[in-house]
Amino acid sequence: MLQVENVKLLDRYTNRKAANGTLYLTATHLIYVDASTDVRKETWILHHHIATVEKLPLTTAGYPLLIHCKNFHVAHFVIGQERDCHEVYTSLLKLSQPAKPEELYAFSYNPKVSKESREIGWKLIDLKVDYQRMGIPNDYWELTDVNKDYEVCSTYPPEIVVPRAASKAVVIGSSRFRSRGRIPVLSYLYKENNAAICRCSQPLSGFSARCLEDEQMLQAIREANPGSPFMYVVDTRPKLNAMANRAAGKGYENEDNYDNIRFKFVGIENIHVMRSSLQKLLEVCEMKSPSMSDFLTGLENSGWLRHIKAVMDAGVFLAKAVKDEKASVLVHCSDGWDRTAQVCSLASLLLDPFYRTFKGFMVLIEKEWIAMGHKFSHRCGHLNGDPKEVSPVFTQFIECVWQLMQQFPCSFEFSERFLLEIHDHVYSCQFGNFLGNCHKEREDLKIFEKTHSLWPFLLQKKQELRNPLYKGYTAYKELQPNTLPFSFQFWCGMYNRFDKGICMGENMKLEDNASELENKLPFLDGPLPSEGSSLPKVGHTTSKTPMLNTPQGYEGEPPPVLSNGAFVGDVDVPAGVDQKHKENLDTPHVLDSEVKGGKPQHH
Repeated sequence: MLQVENVKLLDRYTNRKAANGTLYLTATHLIYVDASTDVRKETWILHHHIATVEKLPLTTAGYPLLIHCKNFHVAHFVIGQERDCHEVYTSLLKLSQPAKPEELYAFSYNPKVSKESREIGWKLIDLKVDYQRMGIPNDYWELTDVNKDYEVCSTYPPEIVVPRAASKAVVIGSSRFRSRGRIPVLSYLYKENNAAICRCSQPLSGFSARCLEDEQMLQAIREANPGSPFMYVVDTRPKLNAMANRAAGKGYENEDNYDNIRFKFVGIENIHVMRSSLQKLLEVCEMKSPSMSDFLTGLENSGWLRHIKAVMDAGVFLAKAVKDEKASVLVHCSDGWDRTAQVCSLASLLLDPFYRTFKGFMVLIEKEWIAMGHKFSHRCGHLNGDPKEVSPVFTQFIECVWQLMQQFPCSFEFSERFLLEIHDHVYSCQFGNFLGNCHKEREDLKIFEKTHSLWPFLLQKKQELRNPLYKGYTAYKELQPNTLPFSFQFWCGMYNRFDKGICMGENMKLEDNASELENKLPFLDGPLPSEGSSLPKVGHTTSKTPMLNTPQGYEGEPPPVLSNGAFVGDVDVPAGVDQKHKENLDTPHVLDSEVKGGKPQHH
């Protein structure tokens, strides 16, 4: 463990004197203990959250070290001695970018729970149950283990849902014609009218190639929805990009070769454009004291909200095609694991209130992102690898959900804080869910035997992560968001969350106040005189009140695992750090907590 005295921590937004204290590096965290205030303050940064470490030019105060985190925390330290600064710098580079998956936090994280509890935690989300909820298997669709040995597609899960009419020969033939074998499979079935959302990768069509089995596969998808004479094929890329791929032997479907399809481009940019856009956005967020004009110009020039709108527009198109036109839709980008995941999961969220509950949102992420092979390891930069593979694809999806929550504040069972928790843990590598790039990789890494699942941890915090305005499962069916430019807001709670005096935790405070007021309300079983409706207390239901949990709720309580502060794992806490602060080890994104009477009070 490394310990450095007399380290300053600068505050970008207030003119107060820099904090002075001790910096510790443990096996998993950077911990800074501020010794310059009466109230004890500790800043904890998980090594895996660190995106970049930068040595800045020498100043009169000492040697500056600037740390940017993947959860958008920025820490600016000044260290007195050059040797100490260099040692911290090189240690952080090594600790924040492990070379092997086994070095990730999840493999050493030990919350002292029984083997049975850990195993139960991994079984909390069962995708088969979600397909059953959609009515599958049925006359048109079946859950098949045709990919059980990953021979059809190495990045798909062992079980996939395909049209019953598609024979094994059709499935295998189609896989040879699709990039990386990612054949058309079902994402979501809209039970009301049998319209389906399916996903795949681009065809290997080049300028003229065609494949009979692939054409039969699409025909089987279209015929699984007898209520519509056609189906949409949606390419989420800009047309120019798809045409460039065509020159490389890939490309997009030729309408002449497929019966009764309507082809459409929706124009979401690629991972490189999105990475650059986020970088520009963060530069705007980190401007020292921008004028309104500078901030708004920078926000516009970053293009970030324009990209968020493009993803949202595509999700809205899919939802409308399914609900209003009663048509099935097949979606792809290049390989079908980035833009495709964004658009399919957003459309499902718009169509189905189940996915707006705690359990449902976990199912959605598990189904559309984890099981279907979004490359979390590459996109999040979990390991020391190619920086060109890193891109904020999942961050954009989480932001789209937040934008929907701004328009429909009573439609989601969970709060903004829940989204931020998930986003933090995608990068923390504390849990096994988001390690690796696909199901096969997670099996090879023995994730399910050696690590813990995030979902039971979040369910234990359900009370503090819930939305007090939620009106219940039956209150809203489909959501029809406005996607005009004025509908999109800058998400201060994500990108400036750690900046005191700006908006850090403002929404959190409002949520806490709302919860407090709600809990003070008496439980009313009869109608209010003015409203004519009953007002349920949290956690209670009456015969007149829709259940807040979905029909697919849990059997009994979630297993007793990972309660806050009940464990530290095998991590040594430095002697200079308040032992009561151990609880921060399971919530690495909680920073700058002030200890009053031994209990952390979060800003």
